[in-house]
Amino acid sequence: MTAALQSDYPPEGGWTTDDLDALPEDGRRRELLDGVLLMSPSPTRTHQTIAMRLGVALEAECPDDYDVTQGVEVRISRTRSFIPDVLVTTSAAAAREPSRYEPHEVVLAIEVVSPSTRSIDRVLKPALYAQAGIPFYWRVETEDGTLEIVTYRVDAVNEVYTETGRWTKFVDSGEPFPINLSISRITPRSR
Repeated sequence: MTAALQSDYPPEGGWTTDDLDALPEDGRRRELLDGVLLMSPSPTRTHQTIAMRLGVALEAECPDDYDVTQGVEVRISRTRSFIPDVLVTTSAAAAREPSRYEPHEVVLAIEVVSPSTRSIDRVLKPALYAQAGIPFYWRVETEDGTLEIVTYRVDAVNEVYTETGRWTKFVDSGEPFPINLSISRITPRSR
């Protein structure tokens, strides 16, 4: 299906995860929303620094039952596929050394909000992650040069996230495991 990228039109019936698998490994971040191919611009240095530092900080507190990684695909369905900036999965799932996870293997999905992905990270992804049953979602806000982490827990009956905290100094949460994280630890250096 790589020919579809050279055309102005998507494949007949829309993009699927099979089409994603057929695309070259060229470092582009491709996600699917109901058969529509989403391609994000390259993240900024600030975005990547936050994601890297957050992953390292979570890894330091992560119990053996879980694994922390960055930028690995979560295949929600045949026509929905997203790549969280940071994610916590089960250790059993990580032991497979996967290039993608199923939603039931993901414990926490984290998105660092960028100007070009505000609506996706604040509205779309949390709605679809909750529907997929991912127990926890964090959103890292970076507006005004300050960091805020907003934490959520899924209401599995209604398939929506409920906000559990807004953190500007420390994330002090017991979910999905005990976390006491200083926001300054993940804040990029000023240049």
